[in-house]
Amino acid sequence: MLQNDIHNHQKKIAVINDLTGFGRCSVAVSLPIISEMGIQCCFLPTAVLSNQTGFDSYYLYDFTDHFEAYEKEWEKLNLRFNGIATGFLGSMQQADLTASFIRRFRDDSTFVLVDPVMGDNGKRYPVFSDQHCDKIRELVALSDLTTPNLTEACILTGTDFHEGIWTEAELYHLAEKISSLGPSKIVISGIPDGDFVTNYIYDDGLTGLDRKPRLGGSRNGTGDIFASILIADAVNGRPLNESVEKASDFIQKCIQRSIELEIPPEDGVAFEEELRNLR
Repeated sequence: MLQNDIHNHQKKIAVINDLTGFGRCSVAVSLPIISEMGIQCCFLPTAVLSNQTGFDSYYLYDFTDHFEAYEKEWEKLNLRFNGIATGFLGSMQQADLTASFIRRFRDDSTFVLVDPVMGDNGKRYPVFSDQHCDKIRELVALSDLTTPNLTEACILTGTDFHEGIWTEAELYHLAEKISSLGPSKIVISGIPDGDFVTNYIYDDGLTGLDRKPRLGGSRNGTGDIFASILIADAVNGRPLNESVEKASDFIQKCIQRSIELEIPPEDGVAFEEELRNLR
């Protein structure tokens, strides 16, 4: 083994997301989940928050200006990553920096997951302009797998969002248009489906549905849990359809436990007790 390769004896995933102290989201869930699945999680924070932004008050320290210096230290160590996962990117500059990171650290064995966090319930988040969404679309083009919700799938493809049930034909059309941007694997996640929630799976043209009963209302951080399981499973060689089912089953158990413990939705989901069952 070459001296400059000594830090690459174990599988590693680089997670580019914010670091939130309370609220069970972003790196706070990615780190324990990816670690439990037998992979080293190396995080590059985009911001540091006292608690997640769903609370009335929080402290935020923007890490953007330190992104490149942080990245250069990883270069000095000759770190190589089996996976790269991206989450919420609150500015166009962060999206550009993340795209540059992927180009710099990716090799033929690196699996890239982009969670194109831009909106929900048919609306963009206020911070996202048309130009900002274009930057996220460019980032999706670099991914192997992207995990938009229904709103984000519509934003990525310029499709009008509508309430009510989406047909499989409509979902296939969305996935095909997203795939034309670059990724061969797409999961349109958390699709409202009456008393159920559906994930639509597109894998190199093959499609499938993962449908689960809806438990309670929306909870913070479930998308981060979902993406963390999918990127770890991809690095471990698990098929996408099996990984989606595993992730949604895990989230359901965590939500059920959160309901039992009467945990407020903004506190996220109680995943800690279920971690041991992830491998």
